[in-house]
Amino acid sequence: MSNLKIYNTLARAKQSFSPIVPGKVRMYVCGMTVYDYCHLGHARVMVVFDMVQRWLRQSGLDVTYVRNITDIDDKIIRRAVENGETISQLTTRFITAMDEDAQALGVQKPDHEPRATDYVPQMLSLIGKLESKGLAYKATDGDVNYSVRDFVGYGKLSGKSLDDLRAGERVDINTGKRDPLDFVLWKASRETEPEEVKWVSPWGRGRPGWHIECSAMAEHLLGEQFDIHGGGQDLQFPHHENEIAQSEGASGHKFVNYWMHNGFIRVDNEKMSKSLGNFFTIREVLKKYDAEVVRFFILRAHYRSQLNYADSNLDDAKNSLTRLYTALKEVTPDDAPFDPNEAHALRTVDAMNDDFNTPSAIAILFDLANEVNKTKSAGLARQLKALGGSLGFLARVPDDFLKGRSVGEHNTDGAVSLSEENIQLKIDARLAAKKARDFSTADSIRAALLADGVLLEDKPGGLTEWRRT
Repeated sequence: MSNLKIYNTLARAKQSFSPIVPGKVRMYVCGMTVYDYCHLGHARVMVVFDMVQRWLRQSGLDVTYVRNITDIDDKIIRRAVENGETISQLTTRFITAMDEDAQALGVQKPDHEPRATDYVPQMLSLIGKLESKGLAYKATDGDVNYSVRDFVGYGKLSGKSLDDLRAGERVDINTGKRDPLDFVLWKASRETEPEEVKWVSPWGRGRPGWHIECSAMAEHLLGEQFDIHGGGQDLQFPHHENEIAQSEGASGHKFVNYWMHNGFIRVDNEKMSKSLGNFFTIREVLKKYDAEVVRFFILRAHYRSQLNYADSNLDDAKNSLTRLYTALKEVTPDDAPFDPNEAHALRTVDAMNDDFNTPSAIAILFDLANEVNKTKSAGLARQLKALGGSLGFLARVPDDFLKGRSVGEHNTDGAVSLSEENIQLKIDARLAAKKARDFSTADSIRAALLADGVLLEDKPGGLTEWRRT
């Protein structure tokens, strides 16, 4: 594992990974704010860091993986009030939906999934430490703010200097702040807010700011210093920058050794946003595409690169994954143990230890599938299935994927798909037509099935197999 290199955002370079405690890894990833259904950006975060924790564990490391849930913030309060429901009713509903989406994408549960509302005492303690060190102050409007200019090194993660930051771009202007760059640690209660978001504190009733929750939960579950902190690129500033200021300001030492950030998702080469109308939830995408195809699409790109979402790219991902499953359908893997010293396995280790280079690892899967197709080797098929499994692929019975059994009862345009029974009836009718030498009818049945998304493959001995396109 000493060969693993991770691109550390803080260092702006790939660095050899050396855990604080040999053989153990502590990793924290910023999770979802649960006021709506998860979107494709959330899917990428979940899948990317699921891949990371899988590889770390497969490499023999003892991993403690924490991914938090933000279940209190302005958007949550606003949405609950609009809906006429309690905060807990809203967040519970969308946490359930998030878990369903994650499970569909093959994302394993983190070891800990803390909710912000369960860690308010830890947040208050941390704010108290910052106040005692002169890094936090109560403003005239009742909020408790962090004094950014009193923390030496603010901007080291994002590369932004205080002099270059302009108030109003990435920070809120608030007349209660000493400096417009200061950020809120504790928000004083507003009269219009529901009672359930008003906690008692030394500074009066209120609720935590967004940034403080991750510092408090990470410290409580992983300690004052840990190995890896991850999240989307959009969190690098100000959220992760502010976490560093809070945690290092309170402890007086380094917070995180390796910072990892996954790239943005674009839609048809434009930035994904609600204002452009190109914003997709995971659930919307899964109505059109098998969840394993979506996972494959995400990991086929390097986690730090921008990822362009388009139907054509998802279609290509489906065709590619079909090739891998077809190889496993044609050659059943044997039951022998996985061979870590086999050539493709060694190449995969080299690829994944190079900053989790999943594009190279997936290319190796196709090299291996080609060898399986040529040699019909059950041993190589076993290696293919196992190496795919390390990325969260190829765990299903090949026919289940090829016949689209996990997709549901609707095809891409929302129409009811042909059932397997109806498909078989049409195949039988085609076979009867061929026997009667009515090739025109046989060809028309084949064409009609293809139009309905069913591809027929005639095999030796008169056998006809099928899969969904």
